[in-house]
Amino acid sequence: MNIQDIPLIKHTDSGNFFLLAGPCAIEGEEMALQIAEKLVGITNSLQIPFVFKGSFKKANRSRIDSFSGIGDEKALKILRKVSETFNIPTVTDIHTNEDADMAAQYVDVLQIPAFLVRQTDLVVAAANTGKVVNLKKGQFMSPESMKHAVQKVLDCNNTNVMVTDRGTMFGYQDMIVDFRGIPTMQNYATTVLDVTHSLQQPNQTAGVTGGRPDMIETIAKAGIATGVDGIFIETHFDPANAKSDGANMLHLDYFEALMTKLVAIRQTVNKF
Repeated sequence: MNIQDIPLIKHTDSGNFFLLAGPCAIEGEEMALQIAEKLVGITNSLQIPFVFKGSFKKANRSRIDSFSGIGDEKALKILRKVSETFNIPTVTDIHTNEDADMAAQYVDVLQIPAFLVRQTDLVVAAANTGKVVNLKKGQFMSPESMKHAVQKVLDCNNTNVMVTDRGTMFGYQDMIVDFRGIPTMQNYATTVLDVTHSLQQPNQTAGVTGGRPDMIETIAKAGIATGVDGIFIETHFDPANAKSDGANMLHLDYFEALMTKLVAIRQTVNKF
């Protein structure tokens, strides 16, 4: 796909990577608008094509008492308000066939979670909406196997598909990024590196996923140097009190400095 096919996206002629970023979950209107305003300012200044990310619900939780959302329609309306307020595209993940049609009324990109990317009916439902589809590579899947997930979208006459590497399981409680997978998956579709989820430490005994946010800059720099098309980063102004995935999110205060470094690396890569 061409990122210019994402509605409302800007700075597509800048030569930069594109960015999917925002909080893990929509916790409320004020927080979503606050984070979006900061990210819009940064990405406009650095001319980074930007899609605001926020989950309208979190269906995949370790424990039944974990935060799952503020209500589907309420969260989706907030995503729409973010889009209309800042004139930017939005992405959210879906978990059921019914979610596809519902979310497509509010956002520009539908994301298939990594644990669900082999679910044919879900992928087809997303593709049939005509929206851009972002396929997260399963933590248990090889880069080569993602060509079949991509083909499911293409077979629905939807060419607007991208794939996202969010790390590969390394034992029971850790993940690694195999950067060889980026050029491999670029043979099939536009490819994104999910930096923050790649640094998760799942399956903790407490039932809350851990993470290594101290390694965000390292993984992000390596991804840009490898030539990835896009970067995915979850961020929050108060990660310690975020309702989901706070352990591996980037503090919003550090976002501009990281983007500035990544743009500089991309400019260097573009010279070769």
